[in-house]
Amino acid sequence: MTPKTLFITGCSSGIGYVTAQIIKQRGHRVICSARKQTDVERLRNEGFETLRLDLADSDSIRQGVNELLKLSGGKLDALFHNGAYGQPGAVEDLSRAVLREQFETNFFGTHELTNLLIPLFRQQGHGRIIYNSSILGFVAMRYRGAYNASKFALEGLADTLRIELHGSNIHIVLIEPGPIESKFRQNAFAMYKKNIDPDNSFHKDTYKAMEARLQKQGPAAPFTLPAAAVADKVIHALESKKPKIRYYVTFPTYLFGYLKRLLPVSWLDFLLRSVQ
Repeated sequence: MTPKTLFITGCSSGIGYVTAQIIKQRGHRVICSARKQTDVERLRNEGFETLRLDLADSDSIRQGVNELLKLSGGKLDALFHNGAYGQPGAVEDLSRAVLREQFETNFFGTHELTNLLIPLFRQQGHGRIIYNSSILGFVAMRYRGAYNASKFALEGLADTLRIELHGSNIHIVLIEPGPIESKFRQNAFAMYKKNIDPDNSFHKDTYKAMEARLQKQGPAAPFTLPAAAVADKVIHALESKKPKIRYYVTFPTYLFGYLKRLLPVSWLDFLLRSVQ
């Protein structure tokens, strides 16, 4: 197997961090990014090639790409879009500014980074763009509207890009995890406290249960898998001669992927209303 060079966004913890470790152990070259300088320095101290990149900041993205190309010598085999966060809250409690902030990181920044690297992949004659999407990229669950919308949009963009890049030898891959062990809930709770006013919301009582779930230690949902489960799919997407278009991760993703094809919308909505 020929070693490849992979760039991963959002490596401070969770899926990005674990994937970087596992891919590096397999003999590939991994270049990481993180939003906070303290995380960049920590990763460097652990032996990772790391740069700072904030997906919500165009200047940071451009500077990050320049540093990436210097580190990689102008060569890159794959990009793993992992950097993202979840903004909890009922749709009616999401201001325009809060929704825009969610999209800046999860959608616009991801798109901008992709477009800056496509010319390199075209020049090389090959490349792989791997998006870490979600089960919430194809089914909507309540009180996750901002995140749902960003991942639905990301999947639409990736599907379009795959069609437009046909014949270029640039492969577009979507990975769709369900519940995974990470700091996702911890980060989501911080954004909830920052942007949602539960005391003045119609959903005040429901938010109490949601707050408990977001602060729960350990897995908060059945069938939660370790971050290595996502890394396994990234390995296949990176190393396979013909990577899949979509990779499901966790039982709920397989289940709801099947149910969405099988059930009437009203029946699926009934099931989704029971999800906490």
